[in-house]
Amino acid sequence: MQFKQARLDNGLQIVGEVNPAAASIAVGFFARTGSRDETAEISGVSHFLEHMMFKGTDRRSPFDINREFDEMGAMYNAFTSEENTVYWGAVLPEFQVRLLDLLGDMLRPALRTEDFDTEKNVILEEIALYEDRPQFRLYEKLMTRHFGEHPLGQLVLGTRESILALKRDDMLAYFNRRYSPTNVTLVGVGNLNWDEFVRKANQMCGHWKPYEVGRQMRVQGPNVKAEAIQDAKLVRQHVGLMSPAPSGQAEDRHAAHLLSAILGDDSGSRLYYALIDPAIAEEASCSFDEMDGTGAFLTFISADPERAAEAVEIARREYAKFLEEGPTDRELEAAKNKTASAITLKGELPMGRLTSVGFDWVYRKTYQPLAEHIDRVMAITAKQVLDVARRYDILACTQLTLGPKDGL
Repeated sequence: MQFKQARLDNGLQIVGEVNPAAASIAVGFFARTGSRDETAEISGVSHFLEHMMFKGTDRRSPFDINREFDEMGAMYNAFTSEENTVYWGAVLPEFQVRLLDLLGDMLRPALRTEDFDTEKNVILEEIALYEDRPQFRLYEKLMTRHFGEHPLGQLVLGTRESILALKRDDMLAYFNRRYSPTNVTLVGVGNLNWDEFVRKANQMCGHWKPYEVGRQMRVQGPNVKAEAIQDAKLVRQHVGLMSPAPSGQAEDRHAAHLLSAILGDDSGSRLYYALIDPAIAEEASCSFDEMDGTGAFLTFISADPERAAEAVEIARREYAKFLEEGPTDRELEAAKNKTASAITLKGELPMGRLTSVGFDWVYRKTYQPLAEHIDRVMAITAKQVLDVARRYDILACTQLTLGPKDGL
């Protein structure tokens, strides 16, 4: 594999991992914008705009976009988070130019008022759909409580009220503030013709006008409190714990990933043996989310309402024990092997490598080959994992409960 890098005159960064042995390619535009870059008045506009990218350009109708993806046999989609919006497609190498022509055109949408009005109803339905999913509701509301006034506390989907009030011109103004070529990275992975890739990118994107784009980067400290939301319609009690963690730029992020695997992987972790195996809870997990300038550990537990308090108490005991003793040799080895296997399996396809290569560049302006990533994970020591747990204090967390009981 060869790492390639180019930069257009307008500031658009282009990075690639060229693998002549691959049977496919994956291409993505990574826009460094999400709900943390919005205001309350336009909450949800980043995600809404993602939808509008598929609603046509000056050259293509919505039908044309879907038809062309279909004719190429592409796997394609887009997603929006608190920090990024990514548009991607995976195709056979012979469709490289056509895929880049389509994606590049989509990144300059027509934003027609009639399409905006129609798609607004789709967004409202999506908000309603996710309101029926307790784990999503819990995560969304936990983020709001944990981050408070920090921009990361803003909702990715927005609210029904903010979407109803949003106007097409509001979206256009947001697009013009955030979609500068200096704030977008084009990533290609797989059996690419690199020179042709750069040439086509310049044709499609070289005329985009650059401008300065910023982001609020203050760090969020611990927000230690416990709250509850009662919903009599639910039959399970869902509990979330969120504490600070290393950022996407921090060197100890690898140790943080191993820590979350030891504590809350879906098999063989401390939460698994303490809660799932003895049937005290039906779900129990711990994950680590690295973000721009900050990070978070998230523990999620779902249990019978009458056993939820017991489940949370057991989880906190396990965390306290870990803070005293650290990981065992067996736990650390298992976490390393699981992580290395997941990285390798994901990286076997260009589509799996796309986000790894893309986010390495977006967050750290670096390229990390697959083998080097695995080597760094395997070199982590038990002391490094324990240091992360203690420095960020996994017990100093925001706690939120959602279920039929008013609390635990």
